[in-house]
Amino acid sequence: MTMSTIDESQRKAARVAGFTCLFVMAIVVFANFGIHERLIVAGDAAATARNIMEHERLFRISIACYLIYGAGVVVLLTALLVILKPVSRGLALLAAFFRLVYALMWVVMALNLFDVLRLLSGADYLRVFEADRLQALAKLDFNASFDAYYVGLLFWGLGSTVCSYLWFKSKYIPGALAAWGVISSVWCAACAFAFFIFPDFAKVVNLWWFDSPIGIFEMALSFWLLFKGLRPSGIAEPDRAQAGG
Repeated sequence: MTMSTIDESQRKAARVAGFTCLFVMAIVVFANFGIHERLIVAGDAAATARNIMEHERLFRISIACYLIYGAGVVVLLTALLVILKPVSRGLALLAAFFRLVYALMWVVMALNLFDVLRLLSGADYLRVFEADRLQALAKLDFNASFDAYYVGLLFWGLGSTVCSYLWFKSKYIPGALAAWGVISSVWCAACAFAFFIFPDFAKVVNLWWFDSPIGIFEMALSFWLLFKGLRPSGIAEPDRAQAGG
C-alpha cells in the first residue's frame, strides 16, 4: 500500500478555498458591521427607517455584499468538494449540499432586505398604510433576515462538521486544527438547533458564541490552505505493482 498523492486540481482548489473564504468573510463583516451597525437603531423602527432611506445606496451595497457572500460560499463548497471528494465522495457531496443550503439562506436574507426598501419606498400603493406601520413592517422584514441566518447557521455547522471529519481523516491539515473544526462545528449546529426550540437559550449562551469558534476555525484553515497548502494524504491506496500482479 502507498500513500495517495495530491493532484494539481486539489492544490489549486485549496488556494481558491483559502482565498475565497477570507474574501467573503471580509465582505460580510463589512456589510454587517460597517453598514448595518451604522443604520440600525435598536428599539427605534422610525429612526432605523429614516437612516435606511437617507443612506439608501449604502443599504443597497449591503444587499450586494450578501449576494456576493452567497456566491462565494458556492465557490468555496465547490473547491472543498474537489479537495475532499477523494477522501469520501458521498460525505463530500453531503457537506456540499449543507453548505449550498447555507448559501441559499443568504439569498433569502438579501430578498428580505429588498422588502425593507420596498416598504419604505413611499410608493403610491403603500399610502393606505400609516407610516409607523410601514416602519414596523420594515423592521419585521429586517429581523426576518436574522431568522434566515440562524437557519443557515445550522446547515453551516452540519456542513463544516462533515468537512472537518474529512480533513481529519485525510490528514491534509494538522490533526489539531481538524479536531478544532469538528468541535466548533458541532457546537455551532447544536447551538442553532437549541435556539430554534428554546429562544431563551440565547440568554444562557450569547449569540456571539454560536458562530465565533467556527469562524475562527475557518479563518485559521483558510490561512493554512493559502500559505501551507495540503499535506500528503494519510489515506492509503493500493500499490500499483501489487495491483498489476
